[in-house]
Amino acid sequence: RPWRLSAPAVPVPRAPTAAAAPPGMPPTLDAFGVVVADMGRAVAFYALLGLTFPDDAAAQRHVEATLPGGVRLMFDTRELVQQLCPDWTPPAGGHRTALAFRCDTPAEVDGVYAAVVAEGHPGKREPWDAFWGQRYAQLEDPDGNAVDLFADLQAS
Repeated sequence: RPWRLSAPAVPVPRAPTAAAAPPGMPPTLDAFGVVVADMGRAVAFYALLGLTFPDDAAAQRHVEATLPGGVRLMFDTRELVQQLCPDWTPPAGGHRTALAFRCDTPAEVDGVYAAVVAEGHPGKREPWDAFWGQRYAQLEDPDGNAVDLFADLQAS
């Protein structure tokens, strides 16, 4: 006899319809970003917690550590963030993090960005080809946190 599930007593919110979502797999949470005032101090601190970095990490403006399971923790200097987002200022009384979602292709970055903005959420920066070899876009979640979308440019 086939299994039958009863309907929930409370309506469950549904994901956007297939027509509203871009084709393919949904974006994957891939990285967390932290803005740092001093890369050397940040790298030294997180190395104490078991993260590994390239030998020249203290001199870099962007450094990544891959966590168990493959998620990356990324550090960007204030100077790099201000170069990418000229109106950025250090937050007061809040966190210094951003979420970054990997997309399969540069076209998916564009499609996901457009779909989220079409649903009424603010876009911080429209998709662009970043100098580090990725298609990149920035959204803002309902709490004002940055949510980045990206794909390797070679994926096009």
